[in-house]
Amino acid sequence: MKPALVHGNVRVFRKFAAACLIAGGALSGTMAQAQAPAPASRPATSPAACPALLQHRFDRLQDEKPQSLCQYSGQVVLVVNTASFCGFTSQYEGLEALYAKYKTQGLVVLGFPANDFGRQEPGNNQAIADFCENTFGVKFPMFSRTSVVGREANPLYKQLAQKTGETPQWNFHKYLIGRDGQTVRSYPSTLDPKNPSIVKDIERFLSLKS
Repeated sequence: MKPALVHGNVRVFRKFAAACLIAGGALSGTMAQAQAPAPASRPATSPAACPALLQHRFDRLQDEKPQSLCQYSGQVVLVVNTASFCGFTSQYEGLEALYAKYKTQGLVVLGFPANDFGRQEPGNNQAIADFCENTFGVKFPMFSRTSVVGREANPLYKQLAQKTGETPQWNFHKYLIGRDGQTVRSYPSTLDPKNPSIVKDIERFLSLKS
């Protein structure tokens, strides 16, 4: 074989070998990527956690649309079981006054009409809503008629009872929940919303950061 032909064949062989090496490397890289485990996905960033005590939904009194109590996270929450035909019904006035005075500072009052005591809340949701607005001009959030004691007590009231060791003994029992969603105070029906002890606790809770 002539030397020129031999050298020509060697050059062709080298080019072919180099091409094979490049192709093989690319294929190996592709296979390695395919076999490598996918990186662990990061958990989605979520908003500030809602305290367990507020992880409930209730229908709004006026239109029965579901509302999440998580919307009140970080606020001071005064929870009250109400009734339209009770000796303490006039406390609506004091509750609304508290709400009007402190709502810009972070207080919200939540009303839960209940027919558990003396059958003093017999009306339907519309009748209750009309009474609250027309008689006392209630602006704080109210929810559909519910039960607050016994087996039928709604989940929020069961948790409040567990937290405080106290259950409502009559209409207009009050629970005050701190901004942290953990600290809870309990007040009997006989204690008026404008009582200095309640006002003092509200102001102290408002002064604390969640």
